[in-house]
Amino acid sequence: MNSLSKHSSRDQVYESVRKDIITLEFKPGAPLSEKEVSEKLGVSRTPVREAFQKLAQDYLLDILPQRGSFVTLIDSAHVEDARFIREHLEVASVRLACSQFDFEALDKLSMNLRMQELFMQEKKFNDLFHLDEEFHALISKGCGKTRVWDVISQVNVHLDRVRMLSMAAEYNWKTILQHHSDILKAIKQGEADAAATIMREHLSLVSVDQVELKESFPNYFK
Repeated sequence: MNSLSKHSSRDQVYESVRKDIITLEFKPGAPLSEKEVSEKLGVSRTPVREAFQKLAQDYLLDILPQRGSFVTLIDSAHVEDARFIREHLEVASVRLACSQFDFEALDKLSMNLRMQELFMQEKKFNDLFHLDEEFHALISKGCGKTRVWDVISQVNVHLDRVRMLSMAAEYNWKTILQHHSDILKAIKQGEADAAATIMREHLSLVSVDQVELKESFPNYFK
């Protein structure tokens, strides 16, 4: 196996396992076997081992000598760090959106919101999660800050686990949708202060949710 294909296999494993951790396919605290992942993805153990090391650097896996690898419990400190970064970057982005969004960007955001309304009615929380993520990405990209969203995506994983757990437990769906609707309205009307205030409140929901989630899923949190 050459270096390029080796790295490709490692990245494939990394993205696949990372996604399964975020979506709670692999639950917090659950053991994770290199052998089982290797067989599931049809790759050798080497790229799996390398991917596990990378996931450990992201604080998503605990690799314990003589015991094995385990999905990390949700760490509230990591969640708060991600929320803090998102708040500052996304508030700045939504302010820009109020003055820089063109018709195409507004149309994409409006279409996304309509799809959110549909999936909320059908209680398809996996689809709603991805649309929620896309809604925020469209704001950054629509005002020319694609690389800002890339930064957010890198730190977002710990926050995403709480968000997915929250959506699965059906917390705040209506509030999330209302916030998105209000953000879109503020962007359309060019009201930067209103958009920033709503975005800040919106991103604070995760802190409120954690209190209830820790009571409902105590074994998932550190």
